[in-house]
Amino acid sequence: MTPNTARRNETSRRAILTAAFDLLQEVGYAKVSIEGIATRAGVGKQTIYRWWPSKGAVIFDAFLLLSEGAEGEPPTLPDTGDLVADLSLVLRATVEEMNDPRYEQPMRALATEITLDPELAAAYAQRLDGPLREAKRQRLRSAQQAGQLADDLDLDVAVDLIWGPVLNRWLYRSGPLTTEYADRVVATALDGLRPRRPAAHGMPA
Repeated sequence: MTPNTARRNETSRRAILTAAFDLLQEVGYAKVSIEGIATRAGVGKQTIYRWWPSKGAVIFDAFLLLSEGAEGEPPTLPDTGDLVADLSLVLRATVEEMNDPRYEQPMRALATEITLDPELAAAYAQRLDGPLREAKRQRLRSAQQAGQLADDLDLDVAVDLIWGPVLNRWLYRSGPLTTEYADRVVATALDGLRPRRPAAHGMPA
């Protein structure tokens, strides 16, 4: 592939992903079509199908483009030594992202497609969710090593306990998704995750 061809391909790819994202905002996921994306991007349908197998796959890559660098360096979580502060910061940022109108439609569309398309679900797990989960596990592993969490804590279950309530509330619209709620989730999860300390004077804990 020549440099000019590579540049044209990248220009077309970005035009397609931008068109998909713009149409999501304008007409909603149900009305977005490959034909509509192609028309908006100024390319043929064949160009889209050469790079993506489905509308859901296009939306996934559009979301990654919107996320700016989601496939670059491996994600990391802040590690200041203060577990409560670090997790609260991350969960608050997650809440703000989920409430951002730019992200809501792509994320809801992606969540729908993942339940219906096993190949897209596998791509999501490999390219986005997997690296993010490992970053979350690593932050909790660091807390374990610092004696802030139980040594035998199942880190995968802990990740689900901390991030799961926020995702479920957003996905099912079961209540207001606020930073205060994020703080309560962190506090509630860590109260049950901290190692037990023996009570003073030999009294049972």
